[in-house]
Amino acid sequence: MAVELLKKGGSVNLRKDNPNLSKIYVGLGWDPVKSGILSSRNFDIDASVIAMDKNDREIDVLYYGKTSIFDKALVHHGDNLTGEGDGDDEVIEMDLNAIPKKVNRLAVIINIYGAYSKGQNFSQVNNCYVHVVDPKSGKELVRYNISDDSTYGKETGIFVADIYRRDKEWKFKALGQGVKVKSISEMVRMKCR
Repeated sequence: MAVELLKKGGSVNLRKDNPNLSKIYVGLGWDPVKSGILSSRNFDIDASVIAMDKNDREIDVLYYGKTSIFDKALVHHGDNLTGEGDGDDEVIEMDLNAIPKKVNRLAVIINIYGAYSKGQNFSQVNNCYVHVVDPKSGKELVRYNISDDSTYGKETGIFVADIYRRDKEWKFKALGQGVKVKSISEMVRMKCR
């Protein structure tokens, strides 16, 4: 499967060219600001997942403070506080076959930790992206370059994508809906649609 480069609203069937795909890595990356007044402040962007049922009721939440759910069907691999270094800054591992049947939707969200107190927002973040990788082959399946969307202004959180189940298939949809929030818990309460 060639890498699907998605724009806001685009979607792809994750198993289209790989019907046996069972595990995926959802990686988030960003670069810290290198110049100006913001260069001395770390941008701590946190990736989280809200697991929901078919009626969009929250079942559980995965984030840096709760690093595994559903008997490790979803695992958060750690909190990067700066965005320094190459490659993914935060990774969430998903075992699609082990996710309970009651879970219909996995909403991938990101937010800037402490954004209000530090005067930060997504218009000040460089090279922010989310992508899906097949860990078995190491191939990138889907990429959504969040920084390519110039509509983010003072937003401190983004409903990035939905990974959802339809007719026994898992699909990825790029949402890109920015919101002004102070915490992950505010985003969980909003449950973007």
